[in-house]
Amino acid sequence: MKRLAILTSGGDCSGMNAVIRAAARTAIANDVEMIGYRKGFAGLLKNDYLELTSRAVSGVLQRGGTFLQSARSQEFRTAEGRRTALDNLLREKVDGLIVIGGDGSLNGARALDLLGFPVIGIPASIDNDIPYTDMALGVDTALNNIIYAVDCIKDTASSHDRAFIVEVMGRNSGYLASTSAIATGAEFAIVPEVEFDLTEMCHQLRRRYEEGRTNALIIMAEGAGHAQEVADSIKDCAGFETRVTVLGHYQRGGAPTVFDRLLGSRFGLKAVELLLSGTKGVMLGLSTTTLTTTLLEMVVKGGQKKLNNELVHMAGILGI
Repeated sequence: MKRLAILTSGGDCSGMNAVIRAAARTAIANDVEMIGYRKGFAGLLKNDYLELTSRAVSGVLQRGGTFLQSARSQEFRTAEGRRTALDNLLREKVDGLIVIGGDGSLNGARALDLLGFPVIGIPASIDNDIPYTDMALGVDTALNNIIYAVDCIKDTASSHDRAFIVEVMGRNSGYLASTSAIATGAEFAIVPEVEFDLTEMCHQLRRRYEEGRTNALIIMAEGAGHAQEVADSIKDCAGFETRVTVLGHYQRGGAPTVFDRLLGSRFGLKAVELLLSGTKGVMLGLSTTTLTTTLLEMVVKGGQKKLNNELVHMAGILGI
């Protein structure tokens, strides 16, 4: 292989730049050219790329997001769009592609794999909902962002007789909510995977209030319901003044943690080495401390990773 390419697709997350940097430098060390497509598969369809020289990736390691930028492409979902993407790769004499992103991006990687093009996928999703990896890129940074914000909110909650509902990302996954609830000492975690009894929660909060614990913190995944409705119910039945804080895209940004910088660097280096060794059609993952590979076919068919029941159990036990 003489020329490789890389792109970031779907939602951005911290650590993507670490992958790009490591992949480019590993390619250079092996006398291989590396190009980066701007704005994901949309850039691939437009043949919009830049040469990733050592200088081009200098100074990006500490930056959040992705300097290649990211986007979603409806055109790439079509057979015609995928054929155009393949033609562009072949026209530019690209021998292999690294795709960084979530489930939609990995589906796109699988589509090119089915067309016979060498592809390696790298899981990047702050929801940590991609199967066959303990941690996806960006999760640790997002959790640290959440914990910092929640710790600040908790200072205010403890100064007043108030309950705070903090909404975090997780349309279909409660990983961020349950993990951050444990790490911040929240009273409750509300997640999409588990039904919650709002009446019972209010009764427990009322009991806490009568015991003299006059503030509460509830972490709620965005896909688990409506935060304001929960807040209103708590105010009506438990007597707490309630406030809602939606962290939104704040969770995605910021300088990547050491964990995400290291994980991204490991992913980038290994992806290039796999392509140069002839391995293709797999996603890299992390199992305890070891990098693993799983066929993209299995990843795509595997669906969303299930929430660890131990996390839910721990959050319930430690919260009250």
